[in-house]
Amino acid sequence: MDRRKFLGRLAAGLTTLSACGRSTDSSAPPLPPGDFIGTSPDIGHLLRVPGLPPARETQRVPVVVVGAGIGGLSAAWKLAKSGFRDFLLLELEASTGGNSRSGRNAVSEFPLAAHYLPLPTPEATATRELLSELGVLEGDPHARQPRYDERYLCAAPQERLYYNGLWRDGLLPLLGVSGAEQKEYRRFFDLMKGFKTRRDGRSRAFALPMALSSDAPDLRALDRATMRDWMLSQGFTSEHLHWYVDYACRDDYGTSSAEVSAWAGIHYFSCRSGEAKDAASDAVLTTPGGNAWLAEGLARSIRSNAGDRFLNGALVFRVEEKDEGWLVDVWRPEGARSLRIEAKQLIWAAPAFLVPYIFTGNEDAKRAGKSFSYAPWLVANLTLSRVPASRPGAPLSWDNVLYDSPGLGYVAATHQHFRQSTRETVLTYYRAFSRFPPQVARQNLLAWSREECAETVLEDLERAHPDLRQLCTRLDVTRIGHAMARPTPGSIWGPARRLLAADGTRLRFAHSDVSGFSLFEEAQYRGVLAAERTLRRLGKRFVSSLV
Repeated sequence: MDRRKFLGRLAAGLTTLSACGRSTDSSAPPLPPGDFIGTSPDIGHLLRVPGLPPARETQRVPVVVVGAGIGGLSAAWKLAKSGFRDFLLLELEASTGGNSRSGRNAVSEFPLAAHYLPLPTPEATATRELLSELGVLEGDPHARQPRYDERYLCAAPQERLYYNGLWRDGLLPLLGVSGAEQKEYRRFFDLMKGFKTRRDGRSRAFALPMALSSDAPDLRALDRATMRDWMLSQGFTSEHLHWYVDYACRDDYGTSSAEVSAWAGIHYFSCRSGEAKDAASDAVLTTPGGNAWLAEGLARSIRSNAGDRFLNGALVFRVEEKDEGWLVDVWRPEGARSLRIEAKQLIWAAPAFLVPYIFTGNEDAKRAGKSFSYAPWLVANLTLSRVPASRPGAPLSWDNVLYDSPGLGYVAATHQHFRQSTRETVLTYYRAFSRFPPQVARQNLLAWSREECAETVLEDLERAHPDLRQLCTRLDVTRIGHAMARPTPGSIWGPARRLLAADGTRLRFAHSDVSGFSLFEEAQYRGVLAAERTLRRLGKRFVSSLV
């Protein structure tokens, strides 16, 4: 691909996209082979074109769960653990897990998106219950400082930053930063500590799950400004601090600090209060496959308690409420046929933006779904013949970030293998397209070839690893057009999100969208809450996981 032609193609939509196009260096090796993996945009986009055939067969079930990401899996997990087996879990993709799925090759398993879980807070009772069931949390799941299986605690070193030609420990620039800026650092983190320790009655100011957070007026007012504007209003002008906060917002929300709600931005720094007997409070749980072990654990538990309640390769294209319940029409591409499911209760665990395309009637929910904005992501998995040479400084870590990069850096999928550093490895690279309007970025991302995606990844990382192209034996790309809801100002405490959070008579929403942003704990909370509300509507007894 000629670099000039490639950049010309992008000019109409992405006017300043950096580091794209094929290198003009004639001595550079050819691009490594690879594929698009992990998602099925062509199947999902069938919803844009009406005319899928009507159903010729009908299946009846009391409860149907749409979407088998973490929210849907958690809803089914809670139903099954409560002894309720009469449900069906529908999923578009061939495998369950949503953004928590993984891939695998001869070198290692690797994440396709979500790749870690921070130590769960005491409020995240459902997450702790799951970790205890999986044997990762040892002892009392309600203990202030539980013990965790060390195989899942991220091995040291955990993170480093490439800045001014050197790799440095941690992610906040320190060496060469003026005393005035470091004073700003301390003042910022003192403010965040104040938010973290603040309580209003029994509620923490910023809790996780977010539904347990304080709704004090001064805190809710933070949702009306962007994180960047709030920082400026507080007198924070340090370029390095603004980069760091912007990186944090892009990392968790796929959106720059100039567009993220200040409430969400502060939540990022103030909600974590998990502790462990055998690890620092900022430790995370991870595996070579990222969060796939959590999704797989949920699926195993469902099958163990309820049997096979999964229907994969199922595109839900029409949902209609009738007097007696729900009609859910499903297209099965594998058999080129449609199926109608009749259910008394519906748990919608797919993204909210699909509601206007699929629901017939329910105008309030359709308007709410249209109000959500989503960040597109590119994830690339680079298989290398050995660990690449680094610029001087801190050694290869699990999380490796490049300062002022359009990407978010990479994690080393083999970091938990405890192998010699000269062996083969897989690096998982992340990029949220936060510098451009989501719709424009999404269209261009979908239009790129695998080779164009690979080139932009390599050119970004070669700044820190000059021999990367020579070592890369394969480069697979995952495109996620609607990776996560963007918590823009007004979205957290606005009416659309709160409408979806309500308990309907026969409909509950269970996606992380209902919290306004995408975190494992939020998706699981929404799924479990939807399941418990459904069981209550059906008159079934259960022990709550949310106490």
